Formats: sequence, structure tokens, C-alpha cells
Amino acid sequence: MKFGIVTFPGSNCDYDAFHAVVDVLGEEACYLWHKTHDLEGSDVIVLPGGFSYGDYLRAGAIARFSPIMREVSEHARRGAPVIAICNGFQVACEAGLLPGALMRNDHLRFVSETVHLRVEQTGTMFTNRYQPLDVLRMPIAHGEGRYVAPAEVLAQMEDGGQVIFRYVSAEGKSDGKANPNGSMSNIAGIVNRGGNVLGMMPHPERASEALLGSSDGLAIFQSVLEHVAV
Repeated sequence: MKFGIVTFPGSNCDYDAFHAVVDVLGEEACYLWHKTHDLEGSDVIVLPGGFSYGDYLRAGAIARFSPIMREVSEHARRGAPVIAICNGFQVACEAGLLPGALMRNDHLRFVSETVHLRVEQTGTMFTNRYQPLDVLRMPIAHGEGRYVAPAEVLAQMEDGGQVIFRYVSAEGKSDGKANPNGSMSNIAGIVNRGGNVLGMMPHPERASEALLGSSDGLAIFQSVLEHVAV
């Protein structure tokens, strides 16, 4: 299985994603420079975290026009997997691969901490290795992570099972205290209608082995492998 990890100017989690895929999973990976039009035969695309183009205008707004995004969008339209993490989530929303948008945190501060998130759906290609309502520990690091969407869109997403991760307390309760950025409905991760594009603000690649403090994020990559290998 080959993972293509897109590198934009300002990306800083591309190496973390590479480590998770190659050193932990033992799979093949390559870096895809933002100016290329070649996905180099990648089966899974990763849009990593960071500060693409310095987050000028707004996070992800410039990166969505990068040449590579034409191929990433076509990859997604074919139903192939895309994992968009943190800044990658912002880019995916700007590019129309996912509904909604990521706005400034409600407290207007950058937040870097470990959070808990609950698995809301286990029937997706990204969560099939989890159990329903599993509570996971993963780090976050963002200033624009507040997920928003029109009420009717949010209702459709909830009804369609597109909300797959939600911020919760360590006990699994979804309340305001567990929400680190003010995201609507405590949303931490979603998928598109086709179920093949994942966007999430927490960093699973930084929670891929016990040495990092948590291995709870590894099952996301394992789930994709299991799905693509079928």
C-alpha cells in the first residue's frame, strides 16, 4: 500500500505522517510536492497539518489552489481515500472536498493539548478497527479549529453518519467543557458523503505509538489499509 503525503510550503506534520506510515505501519510512502501533478501511484493521500502558505488570507485558502490539489480532488472523486489532518482538514474544506469550514477558536487562542474524542461511527473506511463509542486520546495544535456549517448541512451530516469523531470528556461525555475550540456539536472529525475523505483536527499520526503518549490514532491508518486491501 502506498501513501502519498502532500507537502505545502509551511507544512510541518508531513514527516510525522511519514513516520506513522513507514516506521510504525511498515507501509510505503512518498512526499508529494505541492507544485506537482503526479500522485506517483499513491493509493491513499494524506493532507498533513501545519501552516500551508503561512495561513495567509485564512487557513487552507491558498493551498487549495496548489497544482497538486487538482489531482487530489480527482483522486477523491474516484472514491479513493484521503486523510486530511488539522491544516489538511482546513484545505479539504476550502477545496470543497468536505462540507463546512474551520474558523478561529472561540476563545481566540492557539490551543496545544491532548484531548479526548469519541468514535461516533465504526462503519467507515477510517474507523472499522474501532468499537462504537470508543474514547480516544490524541493531541491537537491549532488556532482555527472551530468547525462550523449551516444548520441544514449539519443536520444532513448527522443523519447521514458523516460525523465520526466528537470531542468528549475522559468519561465519554459530550459537553462544553470537553470542547477545546467551540466546534458546533463538539465535532472533531467528519467524512464526506462518499465516506472516502476524512477531515479531523486531532492528530492521529502523533498518536500512533505508545512512545508518543498514545497509540489511539493508529487504527485510523490500519482501518484504511484493511479497506483498501479488500
